[in-house]
Amino acid sequence: MRIVSLLPSATEIVCALGLRDHLVGRSHECDYPFDVADVPVMTYSTLGIQLCPEDQSRSAAEIDKAVSSQLRDGLSLYGLNYEALEKAKPDIILTQELCDVCAVSFGTVQAAVRDLNSKWGSFASNVISLEPTTIEAIFDTILMVGDITNTRARSAQLVDHLRARVDKCREVCINTPHQPTVAALEWLDPPFAPGHWVPEQIAIAGGQSVLGVAGQPSTRITWDDVIHCQPEMVVVMPCGYDLAGSVQQFEMVKDREEWKELPAPYLNQICAVDATAYFSRPGPRVVDGAELLAGLLHPNLVPHPSAAIARRVQAFPLTEFVHGYEGLNASAFR
Repeated sequence: MRIVSLLPSATEIVCALGLRDHLVGRSHECDYPFDVADVPVMTYSTLGIQLCPEDQSRSAAEIDKAVSSQLRDGLSLYGLNYEALEKAKPDIILTQELCDVCAVSFGTVQAAVRDLNSKWGSFASNVISLEPTTIEAIFDTILMVGDITNTRARSAQLVDHLRARVDKCREVCINTPHQPTVAALEWLDPPFAPGHWVPEQIAIAGGQSVLGVAGQPSTRITWDDVIHCQPEMVVVMPCGYDLAGSVQQFEMVKDREEWKELPAPYLNQICAVDATAYFSRPGPRVVDGAELLAGLLHPNLVPHPSAAIARRVQAFPLTEFVHGYEGLNASAFR
């Protein structure tokens, strides 16, 4: 069995099912587990942008402008290396239709397979589109990959383990005296509300997501929208960035006046996280992401996450922090 995965999340699933040795191709963004580094790369960015870790110095506004322009012109953000795909000769290709910003388009993959089928007569008989939008759908995706690759028993065992961890996290956090309001930001300039499974992760962790809708795409919002919801915690999780990149992107917007109108900075509750590993990708580590949030929200109940995956950051100097805290309207904390 020869598998090409064009999604980082699918690559994680394939390896979690013990199929690393069957992986003959990956996307340029597949970087976990680390031993996939020597698997041939099938895709590339048409913008010449590597969000993480090679090109984290670009501002969020610059990247948003480039991406928006490309999509507005009907152009793909990713290209597919036909020669590499042909050489890989996969039996199974794992791809997606969910997000044009996240991976090479399903149409591009289909066109490539049609061309190679006409050349070889039989090529990649299984082209599978994975597009989960909720945590339960992510579990279903793991089971689907298990069925396709004849590893159903192992996939079922993995999903049972993940569900048990979700249940335990929810059980520990659900009856806390206070469930803080949380604004997760999947982009910072402009701000984007979280979508799909992220509001669920917040709820499982004992928080109240005040931006975004579970199961729906992430949406562009304004800073006024963030101010209006008065979050007690802001989680900085720009899509495609590890912790260092998230901190760096926050540094580029930390001087905005809007931060002074939020409770979170005065409570020392602006947290940057490793978005790529735990929030952006619909794979097994979304459960780690829920546990990470639980540790940030309820450190008295759940171990605080390592400084390697989450970090508190400040929006303005300590003198302003103290002055602002004393003058903040108490209604913001209710």
